[in-house]
Amino acid sequence: MTEHIWSYKSTTGHLAGTDLTGYKVEATDGSIGKVDKHSDEVDDAYLVVDTGPWIFGKEVLLPAGTVFRIDVDERTIFVDGTKEQIKDAPEFHRDTHLDDPAYRHELGAYYMLGGGPFGNRLV
Repeated sequence: MTEHIWSYKSTTGHLAGTDLTGYKVEATDGSIGKVDKHSDEVDDAYLVVDTGPWIFGKEVLLPAGTVFRIDVDERTIFVDGTKEQIKDAPEFHRDTHLDDPAYRHELGAYYMLGGGPFGNRLV
């Protein structure tokens, strides 16, 4: 059964109410930045990641379903995809996209292409 892309999987170690701000975010092939904002809302959970110099200081929005593990002791979140897959996601602008249902649908479709986060396109 495929879990909803905007919800944390039960296997991630996520505890509702945990402040993830400042946690490092790791793709399968390296660091992508730090959590700047996050939501624990049911069926609307996400991370806003400040990518720093990696992609020229842009932010990316990652649905909670892309997270496969959270290490609270190391303050690190591991996501199920490569840096390139995250970089190629629909461009995110916090001022216009954070509450935009059409953008959320487009982003959700990108990450679910093929039936799972990143369409199970892991390298």
